[in-house]
Amino acid sequence: MAKKKYRYNPQTLSYEQIEHTWRFKLKRLVQYLFVSAFGGVVFLLLFLSMFPSPREKQLLQERKQLMAQYSLLDKQVDQLQRVLSDLQQRDENLYRVVFQAEPIPSSIRQSGPNRPAYYDELAKMTNEDLAVSITQKVDAMKKQLYVQSKSYDEIVKLASDNENRLLCIPAIQPVLNKDLKRMASGYGWRIDPVYHTRRFHEGMDFTAPTGTDVYATGNASVSFAGWKSGYGNCIVLNHGYGYESIYAHLHKINVRNGQKVTRGQVIGLVGNTGKSTGPHLHYEVHLRGKAMNPQNYYFKDLSPEEYDQMVQLLNNAGQMFD
Repeated sequence: MAKKKYRYNPQTLSYEQIEHTWRFKLKRLVQYLFVSAFGGVVFLLLFLSMFPSPREKQLLQERKQLMAQYSLLDKQVDQLQRVLSDLQQRDENLYRVVFQAEPIPSSIRQSGPNRPAYYDELAKMTNEDLAVSITQKVDAMKKQLYVQSKSYDEIVKLASDNENRLLCIPAIQPVLNKDLKRMASGYGWRIDPVYHTRRFHEGMDFTAPTGTDVYATGNASVSFAGWKSGYGNCIVLNHGYGYESIYAHLHKINVRNGQKVTRGQVIGLVGNTGKSTGPHLHYEVHLRGKAMNPQNYYFKDLSPEEYDQMVQLLNNAGQMFD
């Protein structure tokens, strides 16, 4: 039986039994149920936070494995990037140098695809910075591999075209000069014969009697044949592959604009036209618009010993004829 409860009544100076109504009892029941349910929920949450469920354990293990795979993949991407960088360096410093091809700008090599919106969406989907980072690296490598592939295609074409290239590059002296006695002045700073001041001489001067044959130094097409200020009668040959050769102060021109010529073909005769102080041939070699030292372009004509002798003679020459 339930215990009876009493309360003291100061008016009657006696204890009276407490009688609870059904509303009071219902209210107490609801309060009890609410407190019990709340306590149960709190206990369950604490229990679940301290002791993960089997499904949570499985997900945590899968996430751990996935992060390990991400980390391994990131290291492999870095290794591939180092291999690719080595290929790029060899391409720039060896292959393209051998064939004298223009280097590929780093802005093209290193530029990756411009996809910021895609990376933003990827970050929202995975919620993992590592996934975004690896994806960006892979995209950049795809672009670099594409550029490198195109570079090798160009080099293969240059290699297959190398025979024709060797026929076109200036490679002999423009006048008969086996004994090397016709060289008067070389490439570099010299004294101007007219103004008597130091001036950079962009070619080589060969002394020879008027009417001496002048030869094309490589297969080419005639891009200019006529009078040129300072140069007098002048011929400019376009050899392709970025090369041009210039023959100045000619007595006679034997070719016309657009004509094809071959190495060793007589294209004109030595003369004394233009800004010249005596019969001679002024000869220049240009590569991609820049004047080069012609002494480096006689490899078909001179032995190593003759080349050394030529360099010594030119170093001792300080007077030019134009």
